[in-house]
Amino acid sequence: MIFASPIFLFLFLPVFLAIYYLSGKSLKSPVIFIGSSFFYAWWRLDFLFMLYAIIGFSWYCALLIERYHETHYARAVWLLRFGVTVNLLTLGYFKYWNFGVRSFNDMMQDFGVAIPPEYAGVILPIGVSFFVFHAISYIVDVWRRDCPATRNLFDFAAFITLFPHLIAGPVLKYKDLVWQFTNRRHGMDVFSEGAYRFMAGFAKKVLIADTIAPLADASFALENPTMADAWLGTAAYTIQLFYDFAGYSEMAVGLALMMGFRFIENFNNPYISGSITEFWRRWHISLSTWLRDYLYIPLGGSRHGKVRTYVNLFLTMLLGGLWHGANWTFIAWGGWHGVILAIERFCGVTGKPSANIAKRLALIVMTQIFVMIGWVLFRAHSIEHAFAMYQGMIGLQGIGLSEALAWQIKGMHIVALIGGLLLIVLMPYFERDRTPVELSKGSSAMKATPGAVMQLLVGTLFIIAVTRLVAMSYSPFLYFQF
Repeated sequence: MIFASPIFLFLFLPVFLAIYYLSGKSLKSPVIFIGSSFFYAWWRLDFLFMLYAIIGFSWYCALLIERYHETHYARAVWLLRFGVTVNLLTLGYFKYWNFGVRSFNDMMQDFGVAIPPEYAGVILPIGVSFFVFHAISYIVDVWRRDCPATRNLFDFAAFITLFPHLIAGPVLKYKDLVWQFTNRRHGMDVFSEGAYRFMAGFAKKVLIADTIAPLADASFALENPTMADAWLGTAAYTIQLFYDFAGYSEMAVGLALMMGFRFIENFNNPYISGSITEFWRRWHISLSTWLRDYLYIPLGGSRHGKVRTYVNLFLTMLLGGLWHGANWTFIAWGGWHGVILAIERFCGVTGKPSANIAKRLALIVMTQIFVMIGWVLFRAHSIEHAFAMYQGMIGLQGIGLSEALAWQIKGMHIVALIGGLLLIVLMPYFERDRTPVELSKGSSAMKATPGAVMQLLVGTLFIIAVTRLVAMSYSPFLYFQF
């Protein structure tokens, strides 16, 4: 089940919210858990039990870590390592086993070694990358004493399965939500704010991302794209990916608000960044902070000299790329960003916007070119495919628009592309009504207080998007594959 579907909008969501608000305070976490389980089981029932196993194991492991932290420190350390390792092995098996077998078989074939016939691959559970990261962060936070281990299994189960973030994030930390399980506020103002955020994200997904998707797909399907083909397709995918994922994240924030929870923002106008360092403070913020807190800092961060800092930056982004998908293209994409981040750190780039407008615009354009080059790897199905796009981008396969792509371009594709670009420029103006709300040390959410004009505009776009959704074909969120 996905947010942008009639079954979710007209059946699951209203039924769930009705039961949720009719339930007493002590029953709200069980209702979230049961409703979210149904939401997940809509895809596959069998993997629901794997999700339950992760929940039970991580919950009990954290309880033991807290119990032994004072009296048996060595045992607590062992439990920390054991809990993180089991979760990582679960992720590794389901997400990377097929990739490892394929890579090994390809290597053997290169050496002329016969390999057995193709085997039945491991099925990737949807959302496994996200709920495993949630479980790991909980275990580590309890170890660090950033939050207490909860005795209420339903609260923890609700945190892991909470359907707004279960499938594709944001990547949350239990310490940011722990107090909300007992002290969150329900009210018409909070619900209305959530509905507004959900409708805004829904419109971005359906009216921009889904509209422009065929153009990106058509361009990346070309074997020998020209310069115009490659850049137009890359621009289309750049817009599609942002509005698809940012739209999903905004819907997740809105749905959580309908239940009284405040999530951290996952995007902050990333395409107006003046450096890759700034870009990663604005793009997929929840993952960036997760990688910083649970990978970069444990690796040593910037505490062991400049060279080690550059290596840690590179390794963090390389592993972040691998987290996105079991393919060499994602590893190369992570490495691309890791190298640039290391170079920017070497050059003293801080990520703070320049006060000089001309310089700022030049830096934004340069940064966006680097980002788009990276998105080619992110979208391509193989390294060879990516290099075919790069050859097109530098004009080695022709300059003008090819007939193979030209006939597939429709007016609505261009309107969506231009509209998406304009909205990127205007987004800071539209979001001027947001104020920060502290969740925990180092984490904050944003409270939106839109005016009547914005509410009317978003409501109208939502109605148009719902009408279009009913008439269009199935279009899943891009980040569901991760």
